[in-house]
Amino acid sequence: QVQVVESGGGLVQAGGSLRLSCVASGRIFSINVMGWYRQAPGNQRELVATITRGSITKYVDSVKGRFTISRDNAKKTMYLQMNSLKPEDTAVYYCNAEIMKYDGWGTFWGQGTQVTVSS
Repeated sequence: QVQVVESGGGLVQAGGSLRLSCVASGRIFSINVMGWYRQAPGNQRELVATITRGSITKYVDSVKGRFTISRDNAKKTMYLQMNSLKPEDTAVYYCNAEIMKYDGWGTFWGQGTQVTVSS
Protein backbone atom coordinates (compact mmCIF):
# COMPACT_ATOMS: atom_id res chain seq x y z
CA GLN A 1 0.00 0.00 0.00
CA VAL A 2 1.43 3.35 -1.05
CA GLN A 3 1.33 6.22 1.40
CA VAL A 4 3.02 9.55 2.08
CA VAL A 5 3.69 10.78 5.60
CA GLU A 6 4.69 14.26 6.72
CA SER A 7 6.68 15.20 9.79
CA GLY A 8 8.50 18.18 11.26
CA GLY A 9 5.70 20.56 12.15
CA GLY A 10 5.53 22.38 15.46
CA LEU A 11 5.32 25.69 17.29
CA VAL A 12 7.89 28.37 16.50
CA GLN A 13 8.23 32.09 17.11
CA ALA A 14 8.04 34.55 14.26
CA GLY A 15 11.38 34.75 12.49
CA GLY A 16 12.20 31.16 13.32
CA SER A 17 12.68 28.12 11.11
CA LEU A 18 11.22 24.66 10.64
CA ARG A 19 11.99 21.82 8.26
CA LEU A 20 9.20 19.59 7.05
CA SER A 21 9.75 16.14 5.59
CA CYS A 22 7.53 13.92 3.47
CA VAL A 23 8.38 10.25 2.97
CA ALA A 24 6.69 8.03 0.40
CA SER A 25 6.55 4.30 1.05
CA GLY A 26 5.11 1.16 -0.45
CA ARG A 27 5.47 -0.50 -3.82
CA ILE A 28 6.55 2.58 -5.76
CA PHE A 29 8.00 2.49 -9.26
CA SER A 30 8.47 6.23 -9.74
CA ILE A 31 7.51 9.58 -8.24
CA ASN A 32 6.79 12.51 -10.54
CA VAL A 33 5.83 15.93 -9.20
CA MET A 34 5.74 16.41 -5.44
CA GLY A 35 4.35 19.41 -3.65
CA TRP A 36 3.54 21.09 -0.38
CA TYR A 37 0.12 22.59 0.25
CA ARG A 38 -1.26 24.33 3.32
CA GLN A 39 -4.64 25.09 4.80
CA ALA A 40 -5.30 27.67 7.48
CA PRO A 41 -8.56 27.66 9.49
CA GLY A 42 -11.40 29.06 7.42
CA ASN A 43 -9.30 29.10 4.25
CA GLN A 44 -9.07 26.88 1.21
CA ARG A 45 -6.07 24.63 0.75
CA GLU A 46 -3.40 26.49 -1.20
CA LEU A 47 -0.31 25.43 -3.09
CA VAL A 48 2.95 26.41 -1.41
CA ALA A 49 5.62 24.86 -3.63
CA THR A 50 6.19 22.06 -6.12
CA ILE A 51 9.24 20.17 -7.33
CA THR A 52 9.63 17.89 -10.33
CA ARG A 53 11.66 14.71 -10.43
CA GLY A 54 14.40 16.77 -12.06
CA SER A 55 14.21 19.33 -9.21
CA ILE A 56 12.55 22.15 -11.10
CA THR A 57 10.79 24.20 -8.44
CA LYS A 58 7.90 26.64 -8.21
CA TYR A 59 6.73 28.72 -5.25
CA VAL A 60 3.72 30.79 -4.33
CA ASP A 61 4.76 34.44 -4.18
CA SER A 62 4.18 34.74 -0.43
CA VAL A 63 6.97 32.26 0.41
CA LYS A 64 9.56 33.10 -2.26
CA GLY A 65 12.93 33.81 -0.70
CA ARG A 66 11.91 32.26 2.63
CA PHE A 67 10.99 28.64 1.83
CA THR A 68 13.06 26.08 -0.06
CA ILE A 69 11.64 22.84 -1.45
CA SER A 70 13.96 19.93 -2.21
CA ARG A 71 13.82 16.16 -2.68
CA ASP A 72 15.96 13.06 -2.48
CA ASN A 73 14.71 10.64 -5.12
CA ALA A 74 16.70 7.70 -3.75
CA LYS A 75 15.06 8.15 -0.35
CA LYS A 76 11.62 8.95 -1.82
CA THR A 77 11.63 11.99 0.42
CA MET A 78 10.74 15.65 -0.04
CA TYR A 79 11.62 18.53 2.24
CA LEU A 80 10.43 22.07 2.90
CA GLN A 81 12.90 24.33 4.66
CA MET A 82 10.95 27.25 6.08
CA ASN A 83 12.89 30.30 7.27
CA SER A 84 11.80 33.73 8.48
CA LEU A 85 8.44 32.30 9.44
CA LYS A 86 5.51 34.66 9.89
CA PRO A 87 2.26 34.21 11.83
CA GLU A 88 0.41 34.07 8.52
CA ASP A 89 2.33 30.89 7.69
CA THR A 90 0.34 29.12 10.41
CA ALA A 91 -1.55 26.24 8.81
CA VAL A 92 -1.71 22.50 8.39
CA TYR A 93 0.87 21.57 5.77
CA TYR A 94 0.14 18.67 3.44
CA CYS A 95 2.39 16.63 1.18
CA ASN A 96 1.18 15.66 -2.27
CA ALA A 97 2.86 13.26 -4.67
CA GLU A 98 2.18 11.83 -8.11
CA ILE A 99 3.25 8.19 -7.80
CA MET A 100 3.54 5.39 -10.33
CA LYS A 101 2.58 2.11 -8.67
CA TYR A 102 1.93 -1.35 -10.05
CA ASP A 103 -1.49 -0.48 -11.48
CA GLY A 104 -0.74 3.00 -12.76
CA TRP A 105 -0.37 6.59 -11.65
CA GLY A 106 -2.09 7.96 -8.58
CA THR A 107 -2.11 11.16 -6.55
CA PHE A 108 -1.46 10.73 -2.84
CA TRP A 109 -1.93 13.08 0.11
CA GLY A 110 -0.43 12.90 3.56
CA GLN A 111 -2.38 13.39 6.75
CA GLY A 112 -0.91 16.85 7.36
CA THR A 113 1.40 18.38 9.94
CA GLN A 114 0.56 21.47 11.97
CA VAL A 115 2.79 24.52 11.77
CA THR A 116 2.06 27.30 14.25
CA VAL A 117 3.98 30.58 14.20
CA SER A 118 3.52 32.82 17.22
CA SER A 119 3.97 36.59 17.08
